[in-house]
Amino acid sequence: MIVCNLNLSCAQSPGGGAGGTAVTEVYEEVSGSLAPPSLSPKGHLVVAVCLGFIGIFGFLSNFLVLTLFCRYRALRTPMNLLLVSISASDLLVSVVGTPFSFAASVQGRWLIGRAGCIWYGFINAFLGVVSLISLAVLSYERYCTMIKPTIADGKDFRPALGGICFSWLYSLAWTVPPLLGWSRYGPEGPGTTCSVDWRTQTPNNISYIVCLFTFCLVLPFSVILYSYGKLLHAIRQVRVCKCTSYKVLLLKYVVYLSGSEPVNALQGSFDKNKCIYE
Repeated sequence: MIVCNLNLSCAQSPGGGAGGTAVTEVYEEVSGSLAPPSLSPKGHLVVAVCLGFIGIFGFLSNFLVLTLFCRYRALRTPMNLLLVSISASDLLVSVVGTPFSFAASVQGRWLIGRAGCIWYGFINAFLGVVSLISLAVLSYERYCTMIKPTIADGKDFRPALGGICFSWLYSLAWTVPPLLGWSRYGPEGPGTTCSVDWRTQTPNNISYIVCLFTFCLVLPFSVILYSYGKLLHAIRQVRVCKCTSYKVLLLKYVVYLSGSEPVNALQGSFDKNKCIYE
C-alpha cells in the first residue's frame, strides 16, 4: 500500500488497504473531513525552494528597512512610520511563519500538529491583513497630503500612530473569529501550510469568507485605487496647468512684441485657464 504521512509525502510500505483510511483519519484530525490532497516529492521540493527564497529575501529586505529607519534620523517621518509598520509585519511573517511551511515542504508533511496549524494560520492571516490595511492607510495619508498639503506636519506622529493602531486592531478583529468558532484554521493546498478553511461548504464558513473577502480585501483595495487615482488626477492637473501657464506667458510676450493688441485685452480669455488644485 501507499502510506502518506499527514496527507503529504508518500512512501511505499508493505501491508493492506487500511493505510489509505489511516491517512484520511490523520488528515481529518488536523483539517476536518476533507480527503488529503496529493503532491509529488518534486512538487514539494519546488515549493520549498520558493518558500526559502521568499523567506530569506523578505527577512533581509525588511530588516534593512527597519535598520535604516532606526539609524538615520532624517527618515523618521510620520509617513515612513507607516512603512515601518508594514515592514515589521512582513518581517514577522518571515520569522514566525515561513520557516514552518518551509520545513513542512522539505519533509513533505506538516510537522507541528493541529495546534501549530491553527497558530500558523492565525498569525499569517493576521499579519497579512495588517500589511494590506496598512497599505490602504498609507495611500489615504498620501492622498490627503497631496490634496491638502497644509495639514501635513512632519513632526506630528499622531495621525500615523493612529493609522498603525487601526491597522493592527482591525486585522485582529477579523482574524480572531476563526479561533472562536466562526469558520476555522486548517491545512490548505498540499497540506504543508495552514490558513482559513476555504473549502468547507457550510453557512458558518461561507459567511466568514465572504465578510473577510469584502472587508479585508475589496474595501482596502478600493481605498488604494481611489487614493492613488486621485493622486494621479491631481498630478495630471498640475502638469496641464504648468503647460497652460507657459503658453499664456509666451503668447502675452508675442503680443507685447508685436504691439498689435494690448496685453490686458487678452486677460479675460486666460482667466478660464486658471488652475484649480482642490
